[in-house]
Amino acid sequence: MIEEIIKVQFKEDTPKYKCIGLRIKELIDKNIIKDGEKLPSIRDLKEALNVNKVTIINAYNYLLNKGYATSKMGSGTFAKRSDGLTKFRNIYSRGFKVLNEGFIDFTGETTNEVLFPIKDFKNIINKVLDRDGEEVLLTQDTLGYEPLRKTINNVFWDNTLNTEDILIVSGAQQGIDIASKSLLTVNDNVVVEKPTYGGALSVFKWKRANIFEVPIDEDGIDIEKFERILKKNKISLFYTMSYFQNPTGVSYSLEKKKKILDLASKYDFYIIEDDYLSELIYEESLEYIPFKYLDREDRVIYIKSFSKIFLPGVRLGYIIPPKVYHDNFFKAKFNTDISTASLMQRALEYYIANCNWRGNIHNLSVEYKKRYNLMGKLIKEELKEYVDFKMPSGGLNFYLRLKNDKMSSRELYFKLRKRNVFITPGVLFFRDADEGDLAFRIGFSQTDEEKILKGLKIIKEELDKWHI
Repeated sequence: MIEEIIKVQFKEDTPKYKCIGLRIKELIDKNIIKDGEKLPSIRDLKEALNVNKVTIINAYNYLLNKGYATSKMGSGTFAKRSDGLTKFRNIYSRGFKVLNEGFIDFTGETTNEVLFPIKDFKNIINKVLDRDGEEVLLTQDTLGYEPLRKTINNVFWDNTLNTEDILIVSGAQQGIDIASKSLLTVNDNVVVEKPTYGGALSVFKWKRANIFEVPIDEDGIDIEKFERILKKNKISLFYTMSYFQNPTGVSYSLEKKKKILDLASKYDFYIIEDDYLSELIYEESLEYIPFKYLDREDRVIYIKSFSKIFLPGVRLGYIIPPKVYHDNFFKAKFNTDISTASLMQRALEYYIANCNWRGNIHNLSVEYKKRYNLMGKLIKEELKEYVDFKMPSGGLNFYLRLKNDKMSSRELYFKLRKRNVFITPGVLFFRDADEGDLAFRIGFSQTDEEKILKGLKIIKEELDKWHI
């Protein structure tokens, strides 16, 4: 095997570890290295290629992240043929690089539409530049721009927090990554909702954590199944999206939030609460009470993203970590990117402190609610023969389950892509490849009413063909 690996061609513009990883991947794809075959030890491969130990470690980590290897403590690293889900993820991500004109994006992955008032944003940037001058280009505190942290504490938490407990991050995804780096080590156990946000799954897989999935009901996860896992395993983290869970749109009941917090105390685990869309509540019956409001034992790691209420292209958010792990989070943030963009932090602070941000959110909600109602109505009327779904009471997405198990959301994705309509197949929200093929998510954040009407008509046409 080493004789084949050492034929690797190193390139000046590609890191050595990646060249090695790509060579091994190629050999696995060609079945020269068999599925399950043990890869050379780090020491043997280091000597054969005359590189340092870290290069081989990074090459094996690259393969692990790409799904081409598995690692067993004390046994080594083993080849793994890439599963269907990994291949599909790659196809799915590449699809957005070759979009044609007039496409309909029901995934929310693109940023072609911006509902935030651009003139306001330009004015904010100019005012910040006039006010702060060259300071906007200087590196700031790793915790984040202090006036922004104070404003967040004041506006969103009624000054109930210590400003030092707020850490500014570059969006929710970085927040999840920092929480994972701060609290997890290899083979720690993590519980996630089933299905869940694919970005979180990627983070936990990268940390080589053991991932347990708990099915999600109409008001949150199945508590009985959750506790059975807790009784048998030492769980470190539970990751949840408390409002308009991605992809199902489920929001947690107050009763389940309280029960999960009781379980966190009883079984000694922490909760990552990803609060990314709670501003977009369309039904008055749904009350905003996040896990963090109920947290009496400092067990909730609260993550908030501003991308939906500021600008999608501006990746800003914040974390409130448990006090006992404050230093861990600070170090993880510093090791990730030292500090977040100063100009954008100052602009966000100015926007929250001095502008009509509540009015802008209201305007967003009014526009999105129109789309929400239209999409829900069309699904009920046009797709009822083919799918089951529930109105989520807010957010930006609908989660549909195909009634016919002969259908596949992956196949539907490819059929629709040929017609310039993009959906998100359910397999992207599950740990394993064979699950989620009967579900798909459609959203309206990047579609006006005309596109919703046209896109749902095309989806129905494709489902009609299948039915025949």
